[in-house]
Amino acid sequence: MKIRTGIGGLDDMLEGGIPAGHSVAVIGSFGTGKTTFAMQFIWEGLKNGEKCIFMSLEEDEDSIVETAKSFNWDFGKYMNDSLLIIKLEPEDAANSIKRLEGEIPQIIKEFGASRIAIDSVSLITMLYREEEEKRKALFTLSRSIKESGATAIFTAEVDPRNPYVSRDGLVEYVVDGVILLMPREVNERIMLTLKILKMRRTKHSREVKPYDITSEGIEVLSESTIF
Repeated sequence: MKIRTGIGGLDDMLEGGIPAGHSVAVIGSFGTGKTTFAMQFIWEGLKNGEKCIFMSLEEDEDSIVETAKSFNWDFGKYMNDSLLIIKLEPEDAANSIKRLEGEIPQIIKEFGASRIAIDSVSLITMLYREEEEKRKALFTLSRSIKESGATAIFTAEVDPRNPYVSRDGLVEYVVDGVILLMPREVNERIMLTLKILKMRRTKHSREVKPYDITSEGIEVLSESTIF
């Protein structure tokens, strides 16, 4: 079974969508639309009557609802019924870690969401000091989602020294798929491009495709070719 992302062109590249139950990392630099990608994925689920969780370490609930509204996605209509928004505070690391390791896995289990978006795992790993703690936190969160049966999107910042991997180089090893969002210069202008680096148990396009962030969200130009 495939889960449609709701992103025009991308589902074509994935031959119908993300395999149900997969977790996918969406990696990109600032301004490439990672949060928009995650919200669009959630909106597709809400439209189809699915229960969804959006966990943010950047925007609070009101801000998320307002951002969604700018794309004509009415998150507010579904709040606390089909949609649960969880806000963690990076500034309060101790409390956020406590919630990640106790309350949140239980919420994921009990809410029964079929789609989950985490924005972003880069900020989650910043809550921890030791590499082993970061790795354990990601594996624990990933396992909780996997056990729930939900399909998930994890956003992550790229490593500024290597734009093909995440900043910590960890999330790639706990997910089933990786989608890279990357700006590149084409004919003396900056173009946003997308590439599916991996997606387990399904065929997918390996081409680099341009995409736009429009008033209705992200649209991948799957028929276009980059020279």
